[in-house]
Amino acid sequence: MTASLLELSIALSDNERTRPLIEGRVAPQGIKPVVTVVHPSEMFWRQLRFAEFDVSEMSMSSLIIAASRGDTRWAAIPVFTMRKFFHTSIIVRTDSGIAAPPDLRGKRIGVPEYQQTWAIWSRGVLQHEFGVHARDIEWFMERNPEKSHGGATGFNPPPGVRLHHIPPSTNIGDMLLRGELDGALLYLVHPNLIDRSTVDVSGVTRHLFPDPAAEGRRFYAKTGLFPINHTVVVRRSLLERHPWVALNLYSAFVAAKEEIARYGQSHLQWYFETGLLDESINRTLADNDPLAYGFKASRAVLETIAEYVHEQGLSARRVKLEELFVVSTLDM
Repeated sequence: MTASLLELSIALSDNERTRPLIEGRVAPQGIKPVVTVVHPSEMFWRQLRFAEFDVSEMSMSSLIIAASRGDTRWAAIPVFTMRKFFHTSIIVRTDSGIAAPPDLRGKRIGVPEYQQTWAIWSRGVLQHEFGVHARDIEWFMERNPEKSHGGATGFNPPPGVRLHHIPPSTNIGDMLLRGELDGALLYLVHPNLIDRSTVDVSGVTRHLFPDPAAEGRRFYAKTGLFPINHTVVVRRSLLERHPWVALNLYSAFVAAKEEIARYGQSHLQWYFETGLLDESINRTLADNDPLAYGFKASRAVLETIAEYVHEQGLSARRVKLEELFVVSTLDM
């Protein structure tokens, strides 16, 4: 007699580390996944506002902020499906007079959402690497309270930060084209329910860092940090009934990552960006995989984002990492 599988609704973004799960090539033991592919911006909003899925990717910053304010519906497993040197995505208008990070002081900078992890990492690097504080910049936020992560977690601008909400009649892209913004911390144009920009702004903008990959390598060489954006969360109420789910899910995500490492090619871009791809790649990556899953391997990165969230006035208190992750995964 075959044991029945536990059916779980799972929301994932479409990237190479999740595709083996999306396509069914990898499945968690004892679980029947019902997978919905969703853009991360929309996914996090739907989870924070409506708790639609049993399992999903989640904004690391929004998870920290929610926990600091008493929302404990979600527990994370140490799977990190999105990493990037986020500050290297900053764009500026070519006529803005911004040649280097210190020139951002006093400028009008757009951001889809002030509390999103990508923005927090970028502001943290600007502050700690280049001496530019969030209070030095005039911010314009595209997402409105009804369709934002912050709208679900009680966001208010931190003291001393100048933040304007972009009216629904326009967006970051149109404001960049009209010269009403000097730049954007990041620019999202992928269709989803909450982001509004769609226009191509490449004709009037350039990257703040002329060689983003080189800046990423510099930052990694100095700090050893490859910033995390997304983790994976599970309903705590589900884990109370089925505690085995956390480890089985973790094992499946690890298997998906290992499949890509064996057969994929594009994953190598991450090693090029971090400067770890060299003639001793096998030894180097065995000692220090910048894409590693597991709580222990990523603790320094996680501690940094938790500190940035609190330092930037977005969490009600400094959240301990052990509060966020499933207890059975802390030794991984």
